[in-house]
Amino acid sequence: RARTPAALAAGSTVSGLLAYVFFALSTRTLGADAAAPVSVLWTYWSFSAAALTFPLQHWIARSVAAHEGEGSVRNAIRRVAGWVVVTALVVGGLSWLTRGQLFHRDDVWFPLLVVVVTIGSGFIGVVRGSLSARRQFTSVAAALVAENAVRCLAAVVLIVTDVHSSLAFGACLAFGALAGFLWPSALRFSKQQSRATTESAMRFISGAAGGQLIGQAVLTGGPVVLALSGGSPAQVTALFAALALFRAPYTIAIGLVSALTGRLTRLVVAGHTRALRLFRLGTWGVTASALVGAALVGAGLGPWLLRFIFGPEVRLDGYPSMLVALGSTFALANLVVTVSVMAHSRSGVIARSWVVGVLAGAAVFVLVRTDDTLIETCWAFLAAEAVAFVVLAAEDYRSGLTLEHGRSATVVVSADARHPRSSSA
Repeated sequence: RARTPAALAAGSTVSGLLAYVFFALSTRTLGADAAAPVSVLWTYWSFSAAALTFPLQHWIARSVAAHEGEGSVRNAIRRVAGWVVVTALVVGGLSWLTRGQLFHRDDVWFPLLVVVVTIGSGFIGVVRGSLSARRQFTSVAAALVAENAVRCLAAVVLIVTDVHSSLAFGACLAFGALAGFLWPSALRFSKQQSRATTESAMRFISGAAGGQLIGQAVLTGGPVVLALSGGSPAQVTALFAALALFRAPYTIAIGLVSALTGRLTRLVVAGHTRALRLFRLGTWGVTASALVGAALVGAGLGPWLLRFIFGPEVRLDGYPSMLVALGSTFALANLVVTVSVMAHSRSGVIARSWVVGVLAGAAVFVLVRTDDTLIETCWAFLAAEAVAFVVLAAEDYRSGLTLEHGRSATVVVSADARHPRSSSA
């Protein structure tokens, strides 16, 4: 039990670092202008990972744990793969129509790379999900690292061979998912299944995908909102740096929750309501404590950390730094509660919760008027994350109550069956 979270945390950390190493290699080799299409592709990759990799991974882990076998995944995987391919073609077509604005190029190559990135995100989600379902968490950690390691190695080869092509670096990014073929057994699912299922795989995946996509936009979209609202370039850079800094625990947790989905699902299936209640209360308690720590660190150390890591020109006062730290803490809590909601097979409420959160953030951005657009943007970010947490936590609590009531009814029916005379009396 100690080795699993350590391996997953290490894998997530190294993978995140390698992702930034690849981006740094690209920009330093190509220059700011030539690297622009790679930057756009890199941004799209983060969204496709949220919309496809995360939902597919946790759908497989939950399905295998809930149905005690891989049969349901085997039966649905072709339909899911077809859905991923169609999605890739649609997004690729849209990127081709807007290729001039997105990539500042008139050819078809980067839109094709968008298609490859989309399919690769789905593919790597299947690999990680299969490994997670089989509790091969060391392999999950290795898969996290391998994907970005392949990208970095390919970029190094381009640099050594003196290739200065944005298309070549974009291809390195797009084909990094080929690292999943290092685990070929993860692509084969057995027919075994002990529990029947009536759940819709597409409904589960689409609900989780919609929620994660909106959540990713909230988590990373602050600089765009600030720029569109008239923020200065220095403010946009400072907000981007603050979000990157305080998002570090979230990046690590993305790998850690690989082990959580199956475990919580097994508790749900077995009806261990007390353990689930303790987990839920523990999540709320840790979140409350973490918010206090985030406020202190954000207001006190945040401005200094930003200057130390990103350079003396990146400056953010303690107040907005604190708001970003609090919002990032809620983002981490939302990730954990999202996994718990998925374990109860209620992924549809994830998207609805994030819609409510976004509406709350938009309302705060419009209604809270200050002399600083940066402060307004930070408050909107915090409001969206906090309201999404409240709604998700309420849905998780409701799922727990439904499970407890269902278990109580089952116990009563079983008792009546054993003592029919006393029951009729």
